[in-house]
Amino acid sequence: MPLLDREEYIEQAYFFRVYRERIAENVPSQEVLRMVREEILATTKLPLAIDFLCGELEHRGRLSPGMGQLAHYFTPFQTFLVEKAEEDKSKFDFRIALQVLEREAGHRAEHTNPAALFVYQFECLARNRLGYDHGLRAVAADPIYGPEWKEWIVRVRKQLGTVDFPDMIYARSEYFLEELRRQERNPDLPAPYPMLFGRQEGRIAKASHGRDPLYMFGALQRQLGYPTVPRPTPARTGPLFDPATELRFQKVETRLMLLEQESKGTVDLSKLASPFATDDPDTQ
Repeated sequence: MPLLDREEYIEQAYFFRVYRERIAENVPSQEVLRMVREEILATTKLPLAIDFLCGELEHRGRLSPGMGQLAHYFTPFQTFLVEKAEEDKSKFDFRIALQVLEREAGHRAEHTNPAALFVYQFECLARNRLGYDHGLRAVAADPIYGPEWKEWIVRVRKQLGTVDFPDMIYARSEYFLEELRRQERNPDLPAPYPMLFGRQEGRIAKASHGRDPLYMFGALQRQLGYPTVPRPTPARTGPLFDPATELRFQKVETRLMLLEQESKGTVDLSKLASPFATDDPDTQ
């Protein structure tokens, strides 16, 4: 699969964003595809892809099989994300998958840095627990990665669990090569293998040794502007309204209930009695 033109990724980002927003409004997916197809730039190939996806959705009820057949247009990682979100027992929200795809397409439209894209894709697998085995296979098949990248991603897939991920990035960085040359006192020492990450990435990775890789991802995003992986919105744990407003609603509800009882002639005044009231005449 060749790399697509910039305008294709721009339209893909728009497509995934509009799709996510409209299904959040309970618009059926088939209707969303039909509507957004008319909005996409006609000079791109995306309208044709949407036509095919619409047919697959009507026949199979899922998008991922259609995306898999359009391997010349959608990357294996894009198909993998949608497939995971469409699984029957999946906890991976389809709207989060669309948001991940939206940001990935937006990043591809503006940047061609494979290091940033790889870290973004890896963090997506880690945060959403999508599985490294099939996930990294899909990542390695992306056309943005050259042979040296593909070879290293396969190595990462095999070494995960035995070697810390930050250490693997550090060992493939320009910063590692600098320190190696300084230790060997040879400024012209050739790299033992291709260096895939820059000096800053190497410094951040080394500083993250022994720590949760999520801290490294955050540092890369803050320091180098790496794309941020979307996260699910946490469920509401506090009250819907502030306490004062909630109390006023309760009073209004009580008054409405009394009016309804009065209209039916079933007013129970005992519910309005003071908790300190007593029948003893000496206390009155």
